[in-house]
Amino acid sequence: MSEAVTRSSLSTPPGLLASLEPLLRDWLPRQRWFAGKGRPVTGFSMVAATALLPPGGTRGLYHLLVRAHQPLTPARGAPEQPADCYQLLIGEREALPPRLAPALIGHVTGGPLAGRTVYDALYDPRPCELLLEALRTGARIGALRFERDSGTEIRSGLVPRLITSEQSNSSVVYGDTFILKLLRRVVPGVNPDLELPRALAREGCDRVPAPTAWMRAELSGEPYVLGVLQPFVQGAADGWDLALRGLAKGEDFAAAARALGRATAEVHTALARALPTVTLGHTQVRQQVEGMLERLDAAAQAVPTLRPYAPALRSAFDALAELAAEGSTWTAQRVHGDLHLGQCLRSPSGQWWLIDFEGEPSKPLAERRMPQPPVRDVAGMLRSFDYAAHSAEHPAPGWAEACRAAYCTGYAEAGGADPRTDPVLLRAYETDKAIYEVVYEARHRPDWLPVPMAAIRRLAADAPPAPPSTPVFPPSPRRPRP
Repeated sequence: MSEAVTRSSLSTPPGLLASLEPLLRDWLPRQRWFAGKGRPVTGFSMVAATALLPPGGTRGLYHLLVRAHQPLTPARGAPEQPADCYQLLIGEREALPPRLAPALIGHVTGGPLAGRTVYDALYDPRPCELLLEALRTGARIGALRFERDSGTEIRSGLVPRLITSEQSNSSVVYGDTFILKLLRRVVPGVNPDLELPRALAREGCDRVPAPTAWMRAELSGEPYVLGVLQPFVQGAADGWDLALRGLAKGEDFAAAARALGRATAEVHTALARALPTVTLGHTQVRQQVEGMLERLDAAAQAVPTLRPYAPALRSAFDALAELAAEGSTWTAQRVHGDLHLGQCLRSPSGQWWLIDFEGEPSKPLAERRMPQPPVRDVAGMLRSFDYAAHSAEHPAPGWAEACRAAYCTGYAEAGGADPRTDPVLLRAYETDKAIYEVVYEARHRPDWLPVPMAAIRRLAADAPPAPPSTPVFPPSPRRPRP
């Protein structure tokens, strides 16, 4: 390994963040993985800085953990939210070669890097090689810890390439052998994107690529997971692309959906063996339903199109609460948390793999690690079939319904419980997911709003007639009624 990686630490120049700040204010909000879009960045604070190449040479390389401070709203004087922490790998050179033009952050005009050009170093093969070498050798550099599974060989010399398609994180493929996922928005604590695949590997579950190595930091006594290296499934296609391809050709996707249902159930079964499960009784379900109702109220306030359907949607949650009040219970366990077609890969041999166990990044880490009914993942996948059907250039009547049915059938074959046999629970979670989608599309992709609204209309139409009795959870006077 190079001297730059084996040294325990390299000094970073004083004033490094101040030198970069004017450029980061413009560059960071334009990145796909930046979570605070729509709100100005008011400043930055350094969490940790580690030099991976010696400053002052022909090129420099810095690993930074930086907090971006933003107001709650763009209004002047608004209170600030807790600042998000971002992982950056910043390279600096005198000038960028043309091949690195897409990586440009900007030209520094002041501070210790004045006169230098800085860029996103993940576009540069040499920094990516340094990361793999650090993982291969279990290096420690400043606060950074590179660790690995001793049972898997990591060869040196694998050629890196950055995946440039839009992602909520960044991924580098090494020689079609490994893929390194670098988390961009990081939080302290046990990250499920490492925790759950490792637990599944211990159970011998072959539906999830087992972590080969990982990168973390210890800061003020708290662990931060920064990246995970896993085997690269060569030649695999993600479920979203496969579904759209099949729709474009008019091909049946039900067999693939059925196999994906089996894969999902196998992962759920292994997670239930590997990690504790809990029973959700009346109190726990009441808390879940209260959260669903609050999200419905907030969504109806934010998206007026949703308001006419709110009473019927509310009945889905009230029905679940009524079952719990009558004594019904459900088992909750660790689940994927953000399952959809884009989180699934199918190898050329036809095997399905589930990936990206980070959960919904917008939610707090503690919430993402809470046990949930497995039907939450099922509901996410059922909604994904709807999205695929509505994304096709030519409508395919019945396609989504056939895939949804096949997926549930496959799930029952491998897991022993058909999600459709608990229609109240399934409807509540699918309704909650569709409400989330309505808010997301209204804010970020208004042209896509008709997709979840079609589901909203269907779910509202499925509502049973309203009983004359008082609902289990009457609307709170402090929550705006739709």
